[in-house]
Amino acid sequence: MKMTAVLLVLACVIGALAFVRLAPTDSARWHVPVDATTDKDMIGGAVRVVPGDAEMLVRADAAMQNVPRTTKIAGSVETGRVTYVTRSKWIGFPDFTTLELRDGTLRMFARLRFGRSDFGVNRKRLQGLLAAVKE
Repeated sequence: MKMTAVLLVLACVIGALAFVRLAPTDSARWHVPVDATTDKDMIGGAVRVVPGDAEMLVRADAAMQNVPRTTKIAGSVETGRVTYVTRSKWIGFPDFTTLELRDGTLRMFARLRFGRSDFGVNRKRLQGLLAAVKE
């Protein structure tokens, strides 16, 4: 009886991890306008809004593409909005980051897909991105 319960729990954990890793990404859900106009830190993400131009978006795009385990899922620098997925190293939790150039501002929105808290990972990613684009 105990072994069956252990195996059932183990199967549920493996199933949940597989779902997180293999769940399809609906780019239309994540590649949306960044409506924030000021910086904001949330439990599951962060927003940064800074004065910017096309060159700054190009640098931000290049910096995002250099973040480990990151893939562009939608948009382009030419359209003014780009969205990426970055996966955690071990389990593969997906976080989504959208960069948008609009009205003379570079808006960056990083957020988690699963769970409630990202433990500050998205805020740190945006801090690193800001440092890279301001160099």
